[in-house]
Parts: sequence; C-alpha cells; structure tokens
Amino acid sequence: MCGISGIINYKNYDLKKIENSLIHRGPDAQNIFCEDNVALIHTRLSIVDIKFGNQPIHIAGRTIIYNGEIYNHSNLRYMIKNFKFSTKSDTETLLALYLNYGEKMFDLIDGMFAFAVLDRKKNCIFLARDRAGKKPLYYTVTNNSFIFASELNAMQAAGVTETDEEAIAAYIRCGFFPSPATPYKNVYELEPGHFMRVNIDSLNIVKKRYFFIDKIYSEQVKAKDIPLNKAVERVDYMLDMSIKDRLISSDLEAGVFLSGGIDSSLIAAKASKYIPNLKTFTISFDGAYDESHLAALTAKKYNTDHKRIKISVNLQKDIEKILSYHGKPFMDSSAIPSYYISQAAKKYLTVVLNGDGADEIFAGYRRHILFMHNMLNKFKKLIFLKRILPNSNEKKSYYNYLYRLINAADKTKGLDLYLSLTIDSFQGFENRIRKSLLLTELDNKIKSVFSGGLSPLSQMLQLDFEILLPSLLLQKMDIASMANSLEVRSPFLSKYLIELAPKLPDEFKIKKFTTKYILRKIAKKYLPKKLIKQPKRGFEVPLKQWVDNELKEIIFDMLAPGCHSENFVEKKFLQDLIQKKVTVSDEKRAKMLWLLFCLETWKKNF
Repeated sequence: MCGISGIINYKNYDLKKIENSLIHRGPDAQNIFCEDNVALIHTRLSIVDIKFGNQPIHIAGRTIIYNGEIYNHSNLRYMIKNFKFSTKSDTETLLALYLNYGEKMFDLIDGMFAFAVLDRKKNCIFLARDRAGKKPLYYTVTNNSFIFASELNAMQAAGVTETDEEAIAAYIRCGFFPSPATPYKNVYELEPGHFMRVNIDSLNIVKKRYFFIDKIYSEQVKAKDIPLNKAVERVDYMLDMSIKDRLISSDLEAGVFLSGGIDSSLIAAKASKYIPNLKTFTISFDGAYDESHLAALTAKKYNTDHKRIKISVNLQKDIEKILSYHGKPFMDSSAIPSYYISQAAKKYLTVVLNGDGADEIFAGYRRHILFMHNMLNKFKKLIFLKRILPNSNEKKSYYNYLYRLINAADKTKGLDLYLSLTIDSFQGFENRIRKSLLLTELDNKIKSVFSGGLSPLSQMLQLDFEILLPSLLLQKMDIASMANSLEVRSPFLSKYLIELAPKLPDEFKIKKFTTKYILRKIAKKYLPKKLIKQPKRGFEVPLKQWVDNELKEIIFDMLAPGCHSENFVEKKFLQDLIQKKVTVSDEKRAKMLWLLFCLETWKKNF
C-alpha cells in the first residue's frame, strides 16, 4: 500500500512538498523519479517483498508506480512467458502484465489498485483504477501540466486550490461528490473500473471503461436454474479463496476487524484456518451501540487473539485533524470510529481484513427488501399520511423504516428516490439549498439504471455498487486506514465474488424479509447461532449527542452568520436549523448540521 503522484511538465512544482503530503500512506520508503519532463513520486508502505520491492520499477522502457495489492500475482506470473522476474513484488508482476496483455490485463487481476505507467514507447502515461474503487486516483490538467495523485491533499500541495462551487452545491444535496467531480475546479477522480492514457506532449486524455457490473447482472437470467445448495457451495468456496489470497499475499501478519455482524465474523472464522491465534479487533465507545459482546462469541469460538478496544474519543481535539485527511468535505460520520480503530490496530499490525462490499453485492440493507418486493408501489396509497405522521427520532426503529418508506414512495425513480433511501440529509428541503448543474448527469444515470432491463433489486444493487460504495464507504476506509499507515483488504470485493454475486437469483439474496440470505446460509456452518439473524448496523455513532453536546460549541461557531455554508444554504433556514426551529427529526437535523460542519472544516483548513 502506498501513495503515488506524478507530473508532466513538473519544473514549477515543489515535488518534495507533494511527497510529504503522502508520507502517511507510505512511511517506509520515499522516492522521486524524474526523467525529461516527467516526475513520478512514490511513498511506500512495505508489505510484499519488503527488501526489494521499492518503486519505481523499470522494464523495457516502461516505469511503474503503484498503490495497492494484486492478491493473485504469484499465480499470474506463470502466465507470463519469456520473462525473468528480478523481485517477488506484485508491482513487477503488474508491469509485466501491462507489457504482455495491455488493456486485457484487467480481466486477470484480483486486487485493489491505482497505478501509473510511464510508457516511453507510446509517449504516454497509462493510469488505471480497480473495479470497485478501493484505491483512489485524482488528476488535473493545469498551467500546461498534467498532475495525478492518490489524495486530494497532494493535489492541494501541488497548488491546486480553486474551489468548484457547483461541485460543493452537489455535495450538500447528495452528501458526497458525484463522480468524477471534486471540490476543486478541473480536478477529477478517475472512476472505478476505468483506465486512461495521457499523451506526454499534447496532454490529450483518452479514457476508457473496462468493467461493467450491469453486464454481469444481465447474466442473471442464464443462472436462474442454479440450485441454492450449489450457489451456497460456490459462494462459500469463493469467499474462502478470497480470504486466503488476502492473507498469504502479505509478508506481514494480517488480522481482522471483527464486529458483531455476519460479514466480518465469516472472515474471522475462515481466516483463523490459515492464521493460528489470529488477531481480531472490535471497538466500542460511549454513546454508540456496543456489539463487542457479539464479536466476542466468534472470537471465543475460533480462539482468536481478540482485542476489545474501548475508545475514549477526544473529538474536540481530534475532529478537525480526522476530517482534514480527506482533503474535501466528507460527511460520513462513521469515518470517526473508522479512524480510531485503524489507529488502534496499527499498534499491533499493518494488514487487516474487513467486510466492506458484502452489503452492496449480497443485498444487506433494508432498502433492498423494498425493491425485492416492489413495496414502494404498494405504499403509494399511504402517501397522504406524510401530512400527519410525527417525525421519527429513532434511526433504527421500525417506525423510522415505515416513515422513510412512505416518504420514498412519493419520489420519482431518479436522484430524489435514491437519496431518500440512502443519505437522506437535505431531502425534503431541496428548495432551501442551491441547485447544482452537476446533478443532472447523476440523475440521468440513476434514471437509466431504474429504466433498464434488470430486476428492481439488481437495479438498486448496481446503484449502490457504482455510487454509494466508491463515493462514501470505500473512501472512508481508505483515508482512515492510510492516515494511520494501515492496509485494509476486503475479501467480499474480490474479482471472483464481484463476478459471481450479480449472477445469482434475487431470491438467494433476499428471502421474504431476510437480507443477505445466502451469506446467512453459509454463516450457519461457521458462526454462533446468535449472530445469524443480527441486522445490519455498521459503525453506529451518537451523532445527535455529538452535535448537541461534545461538538456543539465548535459546530455552532463554524456555522455562525457569515460562514461559507451561507453561499449554498438559505441564511435564515440555517440559523433556524441551529436553533431547532425547523420541523425535522433530531437525527436528520444532526445529519444536516454535520454535513455543513464538514464543509466548514474543509474550507477552514484548505
């Protein structure tokens, strides 16, 4: 795991400053490579071939810098003929694949990655990003230079500071930046499952998509006759293989983030076969739901070296630092516990497995039940209740589920509907915030998926995989872990499971009102019975308490009259929200204020 950056026409840039902005991603070795008008910067977190794996690596007129891990790289070496490897590094394997297979290399790779190849023979820089978007990559063309980097903070270190107000308005509406937008003008992220070539002379960019999850979902019809027991065996085997590959492809000891849910518990159960006395980590902190007692059941069953980490958070001291690592406004409040558990785990090891991606490919959210059973259409007749129902203040209650369902039933199948079922921050108050032209493209994308030929459940799963997963969930864990020089690997996002799960029939994912049905079937073979029916929780944080207590003074000071948020939110509405004069649930009020506080923190620091 590493940090990468590069510049075509670099003479006017402070390369050392850019390198320093990435050192937390790679504290073990740093290198700045310059040739002609191209500079490549690499900071290394040493995990594979620790002694000889420093970068860049050069082969036959090509030079690579790379952030990520290729878990099947040892096997892939057998496919590369007439080539003598000089290291055991997956970086060298990746460059050899580029030389031998070109664009077809992505069909072979199981891994997370963002990499750049300086190809002198084609006079270009070739950049690519993994299927799900585990590893970030940003780029811009400015002042006759092309710049790319792993993090927005590195772009800012390169002097890219002009803000894009259309993108910020889109963030307030959505709770994330619609890909490929960022808060900086003319700075974009390379979308997951894409690669691009940049001509070194003209800086002309040609971008191409290589991974289409909708095409895999379309193969569901071919797999409709597969028996459930065969599907269970296949998923069980693929998960086992994905976990094993992520363990043995590290020269360092690996552990597991263990919650009380079935995803991480399955990973811990299977990983314990390959690592005796496996290290597992669970966190708890005041005011949040504590599932450490559930995690302890799996830890005891598999005799893991279990650490229950009770975190005493000092938010007033840490909050700006944690949010600033993102280099942009980032409103997912679970980024806070993600940072703390990464910080704690790093004291024991450098590589950790987690359960990211299981909910997005095996249908783990309650909204997936709605689409499985076409419940939104059935609830349209109850829309009149919106006028009389009291606000819901308990996020996980059945009443809140009903309340949000009735509200969602009134939405058209586009951006409004998707946000009402996911982020739900400024939903219902769209007329109080500035509109963004950037949202038209996202709205059209969502509408095209909803009007496509996939089943309703597959439509929602595709949107979650392409929007929510890379825009929030994977960014959160990448920044939280890399801020602490920790590598996090996600077996559920392996090439094998991403290519298998969409083909499985919907009824294997949702059974009546049971989410992740096929994973729960597998879990019966490995986990304590008490865990099998546990609902999806994730990192639950006491956001209402933070906004009204621990962080109240900081947040209210940041959102005082004259704040940056007033450029995007009606002034009176914002002050009424602070003073609890807006009719809205406590949970939603806290979420809106938190979203704006994250914007103010970014503006203050950058």
